[in-house]
Amino acid sequence: MSINRTLTTVIAATAFAAPALAEGELNLYSSRHYDTDERLYSDFTEATGITINRIEGKGDELIARMQAEGTNSPADVLLTVDTTRLQRAKDAGVLQSIENATLEDRIPSNLQDADNQWFGFSQRARIIFYNKADVANPPMDYVALADPAYKGMVCHRSSSNVYSQTLLSAVIENHGEEAATAWAKGVVDNFARDPQGGDTDQLRGLVSGECQVSISNTYYFARALRKDVKGLDKAAMDNIGWVFPAQDAEGAHMNLSGAGVAANAPNKDNAIKFLEYLASDQAQVYFSSGNDEYPAVEGVELSPSVAALGDYKGDTVNLSDVAKNVPTAQKIFNSVGWK
Repeated sequence: MSINRTLTTVIAATAFAAPALAEGELNLYSSRHYDTDERLYSDFTEATGITINRIEGKGDELIARMQAEGTNSPADVLLTVDTTRLQRAKDAGVLQSIENATLEDRIPSNLQDADNQWFGFSQRARIIFYNKADVANPPMDYVALADPAYKGMVCHRSSSNVYSQTLLSAVIENHGEEAATAWAKGVVDNFARDPQGGDTDQLRGLVSGECQVSISNTYYFARALRKDVKGLDKAAMDNIGWVFPAQDAEGAHMNLSGAGVAANAPNKDNAIKFLEYLASDQAQVYFSSGNDEYPAVEGVELSPSVAALGDYKGDTVNLSDVAKNVPTAQKIFNSVGWK
């Protein structure tokens, strides 16, 4: 899917069409920890009259909590990051299938669960970054990260990280298990250091000289373009180049932030209203302007920091299928010694 966003979206023309003010509340279990999401919640309440009661925590902790609460769970919506966690929630039985024309029409089909138990509402491209002073010919796709030409140059996150798991799961889906195993082994052989830290730490590794090539989600880099981030000053940022991988093949791997209606939602109607709101142009713009993400809905305005990364082709592989490969991905990580 070619991402070619317009910067002139008129939000008012397609803004969230709220129903008449409704009584009631929404119990939101969220692992998104971004202050900018406050605008999402307050605007939803203002438009609908529905009060949001929020419980925050790590994604896996919230899923475990919902399981432990069982039929007595007060959760109406689970909002979390990464396809892997959304699939874990589905497998744990804490989400339910819903039929909703608004969501099915606005959210691209590859960003929806096959059984409509979760929907993606924002995206992050997981791309290759490199030190421009040290790398004249950066890898142009994920497969090239295993090329011996980059031996001792690559920084990456650990195999326990969901971003790592989802990326390898996508490689499995696109290239097969045998090729994915060879790729993972090649990347391990090219590590400049043991896997460690978060995405921003992979970028800092380029600045410190610990590595020359790394992978990170775009919103970490775009955030550093927009505001001060420790260890990533303007001079450092000017020396970091980036590649949207596999533009002549499957395209850049996309991570999701998504949500689903809880299996035992006591306020199911309000939960569905909230998901419809997240798919509105108004909320979609907030995801980009507030947190430097790509909207899930096509044609929605990008923030300047995100638009500065340029146009690209994203992988349109069905992320519901990708998520099913996570157990195989973990097996491969273990077999090749990816810590």
